[in-house]
Amino acid sequence: MIEPVTPSDGQPRGALTGNATHLVLASGSPRRAEILASAGLRMDVLPTDTPEHRLPDRDATPEAWALRLASDKAASAARTMPGAVTLGADTIVVIDGEALGKPSGPDDATATLRRLRNRPHRVVTAVAVDGLAGKWSGWSATDVWIRDMTDREIAEYVASGLPLDKAGSYGIQDRPFNPAERINGCYLNVVGLPMCLTSDLFQLAGLSLHVECADCSEPVNTVAAQP
Repeated sequence: MIEPVTPSDGQPRGALTGNATHLVLASGSPRRAEILASAGLRMDVLPTDTPEHRLPDRDATPEAWALRLASDKAASAARTMPGAVTLGADTIVVIDGEALGKPSGPDDATATLRRLRNRPHRVVTAVAVDGLAGKWSGWSATDVWIRDMTDREIAEYVASGLPLDKAGSYGIQDRPFNPAERINGCYLNVVGLPMCLTSDLFQLAGLSLHVECADCSEPVNTVAAQP
């Protein structure tokens, strides 16, 4: 079992300041909302109806796919909440060059977990911020090694329903399943929102977010401005 390394009091801490401090999370993921809240941030949650299927002419790589979806979500929320700082995110699991999204059902989740077990894969989470000072986006990558799970453990986990709304059919934080043996990168990236990357994006957008992202091990983050 692996555990995230957190500050001494067990909670990440943050403070958001700037000209526009109304934060809107353009995601229905309870995990992303929990991560932001645990950093001390207040937000409105505004899930969007952004289609998540891959567009072959635009999504040449998993990173490009995740970036487009995160950007589309942030932009959609910005149109609804003008003047706010909107944040969109999307997580994709990649194995053998194939991008895996959320499972279509229990059978798909079971097959995915059997494929992932006892081997490494990569988790990519893209984050996009849309605010008065501009639009910024980036992605973070974490390598994850899944433990050698038994078929019975997988069946019980799938029966719990926990993996059915998660990319790659698992939650690294789900207990007592504890799917990951070890990781290299940002733990929160695998949960769904890398705070190290999010902090960089907020600062580029003209805000200030100070968070101790102590659960990172050599994070791989890429940041760029959007037109």
